Amino acid sequence: MDAAQQEAAAKAQELQSQWYGEPLGTLFRRLIDDLGLNQARLATVLGLSAPMLSQLMSGQRAKIGNPAVVQRVQALQDLSADVARGDVSAADATQRMDEIRRTAGGSVLNHTSQTSSSGATQTPVKRVVREIQSLLRSVSDAGDILEASAALAPTHPELAEFLKVYGAGRTSDAVKHYEEHQS
Repeated sequence: MDAAQQEAAAKAQELQSQWYGEPLGTLFRRLIDDLGLNQARLATVLGLSAPMLSQLMSGQRAKIGNPAVVQRVQALQDLSADVARGDVSAADATQRMDEIRRTAGGSVLNHTSQTSSSGATQTPVKRVVREIQSLLRSVSDAGDILEASAALAPTHPELAEFLKVYGAGRTSDAVKHYEEHQS
């Protein structure tokens, strides 16, 4: 890889960090490790070709163009966390990955809602936040969202903050914002 290609890959990975919270190579390698997958299986679950997955991981491509794939990535992140906590067995994880693969994105997120101690089903805040982030990031990139946020800030500061936090910020910051603004 020559210097120009390395520079382009570094820029793409920087954009990935803005859009997805970290470079996709790091995120995908963690999913592969946590869920016991190989790259081919991960590509299949996500609905990507193996070459596209490789290009995203290496920084040859910066953005996931399909919002359904972004939602599948988020569903796999949630599944990975469930497996790490011991809430989901290996057999159940395999079944859930098959469900994630078959979806366009949204229905699995609702299917995996957790139950509170009172027994009522609730959607975890992080899952809601990720769906909002996915929607915003599917219609515009982080740079444009930040530009729109800056334009709105003088007259609509709360809306500007929302765009900035959910459209270009980290999931953890968006979760904090969400929790602070619940009635």
